[in-house]
Amino acid sequence: MEQTTFWWVLAGLTVAAELAVGSFYLLMLALGMAAAAIAAQLGAALTAQIVAAAVVGGASVVLWRRWKLRQGAEPQAQSNPNVNLDIGGLVQVSAWQSDGSAQVHYRGAQWSALLRPGAEPEPGEHRVVEMLGSRLVLEKT
Repeated sequence: MEQTTFWWVLAGLTVAAELAVGSFYLLMLALGMAAAAIAAQLGAALTAQIVAAAVVGGASVVLWRRWKLRQGAEPQAQSNPNVNLDIGGLVQVSAWQSDGSAQVHYRGAQWSALLRPGAEPEPGEHRVVEMLGSRLVLEKT
């Protein structure tokens, strides 16, 4: 097997492993193996191919890790708009009950809603900030 083919097969197997495991870092390592395949295609020696794989793969992992750390932690699923598309939705609250709950019309159905802790119960337009089971947690807009 030619060296170029070996590196491309290894990169493909790494991508397949990433799909099975779900670790994005394996894709960064696959980039390094693709760099080694390109180096092999250009006629580089085996040592240069390995160095290319290590440098590109390692640098990709380090850069990805730094970028992820700068992004900060994602909010929990119940308040993450990337997970729950109801986060950010607007509802009208006509009256709050004494226990801090309300019934609101949202997406064509009646929903039970809670007021975000520490907020004053006022009627009017509110934004969905979290989902607790099937209850909406609201804050005043």
